[in-house]
Amino acid sequence: MTVDLARHDLSHHGDAEVGEGLVDFAVNVRAGTPPRWLADLVRASVADLAAYPDQRRAREAVARRHGRPAGEVLLTSGAAEAFVLLARVLRPSRAVVVHPQFTEPEAALRAAGHEVERVVLEGDFRFTADAVPEDADLVMLGNPTNPTSVLHPADEVRALLREGRTVVVDEAFMDCVPGEPESLAHDARLVVLRSLTKTWGLAGLRAGYVLGPAPLIAELERAQPLWAVSTPALVAIEACSSDRALAEADAWARELEAERARLEGELRGLGLHVVPGARASFLLARARAGVRDALRERGIAVRRGDTFPGLGPEWIRVAVRDRASTALLTAAIRELSVSSDIVTIRG
Repeated sequence: MTVDLARHDLSHHGDAEVGEGLVDFAVNVRAGTPPRWLADLVRASVADLAAYPDQRRAREAVARRHGRPAGEVLLTSGAAEAFVLLARVLRPSRAVVVHPQFTEPEAALRAAGHEVERVVLEGDFRFTADAVPEDADLVMLGNPTNPTSVLHPADEVRALLREGRTVVVDEAFMDCVPGEPESLAHDARLVVLRSLTKTWGLAGLRAGYVLGPAPLIAELERAQPLWAVSTPALVAIEACSSDRALAEADAWARELEAERARLEGELRGLGLHVVPGARASFLLARARAGVRDALRERGIAVRRGDTFPGLGPEWIRVAVRDRASTALLTAAIRELSVSSDIVTIRG
C-alpha cells in the first residue's frame, strides 16, 4: 500500500486530544492508577533524592521477572526513550516499520537520519512475516499493536528472524493479555520493549525497559545519558516486577477482557466497524470522517486515527473505560447516529 509520508503527523499522541471538561477515551492509560500501594512507594522514594539513582535492584528485578541475565536488560525513561536510543545506535541499510503502529519508532529513526520504509497492513491488520522485504536488516512492529489492538502470533514474529537482521517488538500493551502467551520477552534473539506507563499509570514518571542481546544492550547503555532513570522511577520498576504486581496486572487483564468485549459489542450495535480480535486496552473503530470532531463537541475525547500511517480520518481509537464513562460515549454516538450520517458504516 502506498502511503503519503507528508500526511501523517508522527509526533501527535493521545494526550493532545484531552482537555478540560472532556471525558477521556483518547489516552490508553488504565484508569484509577497508580494503585495506592505503588503511589506510596514512589512518594517514599523522595527521601532518597539526594543520592544519585542506582539501577541495580530494579534491573535485577526485571531480569528475574523475564528469566534473563541482568546484562540483557536496560532500564529507560519510558519506552519512548528506548526508540531514540535504538535509532542512535543501529545503522540499518534497510529499515522497515510495520504500520499502523505507534509512530514513535519511525519518528525516532527519521530524526536520527535513517530512511524508513513502511509495510502497511490492511484489512483486519494481521501481520505475516512475508510482508517484510527479505533484505530488511531492521524491522519494528508492535504486539499487541497500537492502535489496532491486534495481537500477532509469536511464531509469526519469530519468522522475521534472519542473520544480520534486528527485530524490535514493542510490547507496551502485552500485559493487557492474560498470561502473555505471545510475548517474546524471554527470547534473546529479538529486542523487546516494555512500558510500565499504561497498566500502572506512570506516564508522568516515565518507566520502561529494553530486553535484548547483551552486546546491543551495552551499546544502548553507552548511548544513554547518565542517570537517565530517576530514583522514583527505579522504585516503581522494581515494584511492578514483583509477584504481587504481576498477579494484580493479570487480574486486571482478565477484567479488561470482559469490559472490552462489552464495549466492542455496543459500538458494533451502534453501527461502527470495530477491528476484530482486539486484545489491548483500546479498540480501533471506523465510522465516517468527522466523527472524532462531532464527539468532541459532545464532550468526548477519542484518539484520531489519521496520524497513523495506513489510517484515515474515519478511524478513531477508543480506550476501554468503566461502564459509567462508556454510557456517556455510547449515548453521544447514538445521538450522532440519529442527527447525522457520520456514524453508521457496517462491515
